[in-house]
Amino acid sequence: MKNPYSAYEDNHLLIVHKPAGWLVQGDHTGDSTITDWGKSYIKENYNKPGDVFLHPVHRIDRPVSGLVIFARTSKALERMTAMFRDDEVEKTYVAIIKGKLRHLEGKMTHWLAKDAKKNITTAYHKEEPGSKKAHLTYEVLHRDEIHSLLKVMPKTGRPHQIRAQLADEGCPIQGDLKYGYQEPNKDRSISLHAYRLSFIHPVKKEPIKVTSAPHSQVWEEYLGVIDELA
Repeated sequence: MKNPYSAYEDNHLLIVHKPAGWLVQGDHTGDSTITDWGKSYIKENYNKPGDVFLHPVHRIDRPVSGLVIFARTSKALERMTAMFRDDEVEKTYVAIIKGKLRHLEGKMTHWLAKDAKKNITTAYHKEEPGSKKAHLTYEVLHRDEIHSLLKVMPKTGRPHQIRAQLADEGCPIQGDLKYGYQEPNKDRSISLHAYRLSFIHPVKKEPIKVTSAPHSQVWEEYLGVIDELA
């Protein structure tokens, strides 16, 4: 079975490029997920009988594209979950935002509170009831009069973190209507892509660095700049 989404795989992990619009795990819509696809791929490609163990270690939002790590064993799941919790996985995103940030590089700190019913996160500049502290660092890679291309490295993994923090700075992500951008992308994505993951393999104890360039036409004019990150 041809695997158009695999970025890395071994007996312990499967790292995939999730296209924008795909769910990582199922929700109320009942739509198919990248987890469903991964299980079918593992079952057929490796001739696995019975139910396949494949569990996402983390998630990215439905309109976001990019890298997602799946554990193929319970040992890998337990260890990778701990690594994410302890900030031992370096996550690098690229984002196209509206306008210009005040500095070419910097750090953002907010307290984030998610409204589960509305599925939206609010960013505050001080601690509020129910909020959790969130950090990210960023670097401006390119900008013009309308948009900026950023490298973003979240240090925490809060729901909608990058989207909410950038929107609070007056620079919503291109296509992200939920957080204040005025026009949708033609493919209904938002211009946020999980570009690179770096970590120590949970079993082999070897350094792993996986990159995945965005495929959507939204990114076409920025691909040369993004390639230089590799």
